[in-house]
Amino acid sequence: MTASRGILFVMTGASGVGKGTVRHAAVPELGDVHYSVSATTRPRREGEIDGVHYHFYDVATFERALAEDALLEHAEYVGDYYGTPAAAVDRALEAGRDVILEIELDGARQVKEKREDAVMLFIAPPSLAELERRLRGRGTDTEAKIQRRLERARVELRAVREFDYLIVNDRLEDAVVAFQAVIRAERLRAWRYSEAFVLALQRAT
Repeated sequence: MTASRGILFVMTGASGVGKGTVRHAAVPELGDVHYSVSATTRPRREGEIDGVHYHFYDVATFERALAEDALLEHAEYVGDYYGTPAAAVDRALEAGRDVILEIELDGARQVKEKREDAVMLFIAPPSLAELERRLRGRGTDTEAKIQRRLERARVELRAVREFDYLIVNDRLEDAVVAFQAVIRAERLRAWRYSEAFVLALQRAT
């Protein structure tokens, strides 16, 4: 193994921007990547599987995990709670596997405070009008919730400068290529390589 520790990637963007779609399309070509499954108190959507798409917690279970400091980050988003169980993330990183967190802005900020080496990616819509079209196309939210999501998106877009990379998800194919380019470039940073690997290169010359 050339890298001694995996890389923690944090994806953030407005609800409905297509974060999961980009990640799902990009990851198969990236090798051994661990997707961290978040915990949430929001209702399960049609087709979602507990432990695959999310760990679906009731509020009491979520609050217990928070009290036990078992979450790497947590956030409230339009009335629902989200969090990242820390143990699985740390196990994967220590094993040299890259980890992708797909979380909300408040949670991303918490992760950056705790893990300064996290690589931060912001996925943006080409416009708020297109984001609204996508939200309505899902058919899962009330009008009030759509408006809250759009207002939240405006706040999130003002935080773009806090991130290392900005990917605009206009055409899915382009966003996937950009996402993969970020992962591959970060893996090639010289300081990530293990001392043993560098010494072996030096001996080979």
